[in-house]
Amino acid sequence: MARNRKYQAFLLEQLQDHDFAAAYLNKALGESLKGDEKSQQLFLVALRSVADAQGGTGALTKKAYVDRESLYKTLSGTGSPKWHTSVSLCVALSLNLRFT
Repeated sequence: MARNRKYQAFLLEQLQDHDFAAAYLNKALGESLKGDEKSQQLFLVALRSVADAQGGTGALTKKAYVDRESLYKTLSGTGSPKWHTSVSLCVALSLNLRFT
């Protein structure tokens, strides 16, 4: 169990860097487009990790103008966020969405 906590602490430290967080989310988004249910939730889990690393979900609720309960449901890994919620979270994290 200690190894998992070390990895999580390391990941959160790395995700404090904006460029690393953006690359991490891009990779997670790519994986989530595979179509199976497990991979579809991957982006939300990654977004939660970035939120935790960059001030926590409490701070994100204020920046994104989303209530805490909705945010926790959205980022739970089983959430089904509305488009405007996803965009609000990305804006609050100073991230841009791009398609290529």
